[in-house]
Amino acid sequence: MNIRQPIVSVLGHVDHGKTTLLDRIRGTAVVKREAGAITQHIGATEVPIDDIYRICGPLMKGKKFRVPGLLFIDTPGHEAFTTLRARGGALADLAVLVIDINEGIMPQTVESINILRRYKTPFVIAANKIDRISGWKSGEDEAFIIAYQKQKDRVKEAVDEKIYKIVEKLYEFGFSSERYDRISDFTQNIAIVPMSAKMGVGVADLLLILVGLAQRFLEQNLKTEDGPGEGTVLEVKEERGLGKTIDVIVYSGTFRKGDTIVVGSSTEPIVTKIKAILKPKPLDEMRDPRDRFLSVNEVHAAAGIKIAAPNLESALAGSPVIVANQNVDEVIRRVRQETNINIKTSEEGVIIKADALGSLEALAYELEQEGIPIKKADIGDISKRDIVEAATIQNPLYRVILGFNVRVLPDAQQESEKINIFIDRVIYQIVEDYKKWQDDKKREMEREKRMEITFPGKFRVLPEYIFRLSKPAIVGVRVLGGRIRIGQRILREDGRVVGRIKSIRNGENNVTEAIMGEEVAVAIEGVTIGRQMKADEIYYIDIPEEDARKLFRMELSYEDREVLEEIARIKRREKSYWGL
Repeated sequence: MNIRQPIVSVLGHVDHGKTTLLDRIRGTAVVKREAGAITQHIGATEVPIDDIYRICGPLMKGKKFRVPGLLFIDTPGHEAFTTLRARGGALADLAVLVIDINEGIMPQTVESINILRRYKTPFVIAANKIDRISGWKSGEDEAFIIAYQKQKDRVKEAVDEKIYKIVEKLYEFGFSSERYDRISDFTQNIAIVPMSAKMGVGVADLLLILVGLAQRFLEQNLKTEDGPGEGTVLEVKEERGLGKTIDVIVYSGTFRKGDTIVVGSSTEPIVTKIKAILKPKPLDEMRDPRDRFLSVNEVHAAAGIKIAAPNLESALAGSPVIVANQNVDEVIRRVRQETNINIKTSEEGVIIKADALGSLEALAYELEQEGIPIKKADIGDISKRDIVEAATIQNPLYRVILGFNVRVLPDAQQESEKINIFIDRVIYQIVEDYKKWQDDKKREMEREKRMEITFPGKFRVLPEYIFRLSKPAIVGVRVLGGRIRIGQRILREDGRVVGRIKSIRNGENNVTEAIMGEEVAVAIEGVTIGRQMKADEIYYIDIPEEDARKLFRMELSYEDREVLEEIARIKRREKSYWGL
């Protein structure tokens, strides 16, 4: 029985350096080509044990490991971690949680911690960007433990202070942690490795810790037999000369050229035969390799590979791929079950579309965290049917489509003006853009609702500004609370309704309303100043009882509610339950 290399997922808050870390290890520049410099699809990089020996150099001190290396998965963040599954559990054996040592624990870091805890995945913290600490000096690719000893005392103190802020925060989440070189029992403490992915400082320390933890605590989990291969589809790609191919993380067993495989699809599972297995060279990366893939006849877990086979056009990213030389029907049932879109939907909510199962679930996960319901979730580009369906949603706040890495199909372009569509290649940006639009829309709806409803208002007639006594009376007023509008009737404190506001003038401008604190000139029909209305007295806006009931249910400011209550007290002298 062999020991496979552990699968290591790299998680963390946006821009804390996840891909930069792997770039440093593999010497590529994938980070520069990502949308918004944020990884949006899953890549895999194999780091053989001999390369780890080379990188770790003097830290090895003659140590040898049975673990054959590390297989890193560079994810779009914590979201993909939840969608990369193996037999219902997390695909990753270990995780690296990257934290900017200067920014500390951020919202997405918290979400990552909660997910790691939920899946009970062992993890190490890479406290990145120590090179940005004032006064830090070191050469490139130095071990942290060596570079730290060269620093001035004030720099060492700054490093330790930032680490202990992380330690304190992790303690609040129920984790005991410490700088890795100060830990005696790794079963009781989370290891923190200070590092600079940009300069390569601490990379050796991190790799050594990961290999050491895998060897010591995960060896039983890493034992693998030569059984039927199982994996997860990372991406479906068109390759010149090969047609549609699938990038796969193999987490169990063996895949061989000629094997029958069952692959999850957007409809029924695909049954096909492997025509070719291509594998990136060590320290290369699957999504964007620098060198040509190696053609191999078989591959054992764990590995990142490209499979060429017929009929992969409808293969689904994020779905299982399982060798089925025997028990084909049983494997088909299992793949069908695991490929079902398992997203909670509601009678009313937004419509979401994405290019892959993992992306769809990731977007749904983020929306769930924000309390945003989903009416429909589907994979593929936005169609005319999607837009027609979105246009029928009753709640205008949900009359939208959120799309990750998809396009609006040509036949849907003309219909797209009926609704709002938010498309991006960065998941968190879609959610942020939608939330901002939703806030603006709520304010717009609130304004429209208030324009329809007679809003509470209170004003005083200014005695020094009586311009005309009647037909219409024109007076200066100060708005003491709420607002006054053209067309509203005026209520006296004795409960009598007198006159109607014909126009409002603020300085040189005619306006439709005046709000609390403003002094304006008002033309009032149906009154004579000195008779129905008098200077220096307080008046209110007359509110229909049905509007008052709606207002009592609305969120009003303290001042507006106070005016509403005063009007209600006047009205209830004649009708005890007015407005209730």
